[in-house]
Amino acid sequence: MAIVIGLRAAWEVGARKVEVQTDSRVAIDLVQAATESSPHYQLVMQVRRLLERAWQVVLKHIYREANAAADFLASKGHSHAVGEHMIQTPTDVLNFWLLHDCMGVQTPRLITY
Repeated sequence: MAIVIGLRAAWEVGARKVEVQTDSRVAIDLVQAATESSPHYQLVMQVRRLLERAWQVVLKHIYREANAAADFLASKGHSHAVGEHMIQTPTDVLNFWLLHDCMGVQTPRLITY
């Protein structure tokens, strides 16, 4: 659903060259190869219809560690009501993570056994 919301928002602001970055390889695979029997097929079709518009969109898998700003926003989203939330001005903390992403700083994945 986040891909649908993001694509709609990009279209509405006039973006015509868009790179969608997601840490969900499954989401990209579904968009590229889902059939009617696939899970979430109707949602996949919404994405495909958006991709057919007159613009250039690239779907790209990116590891969570290389996209700290998105990971930060996703974790903050758990404290909000379900739905679409737009941020007009990034907070200082979000700016910090955006700067890290721009500089290519990656946060190591911590795995416990």
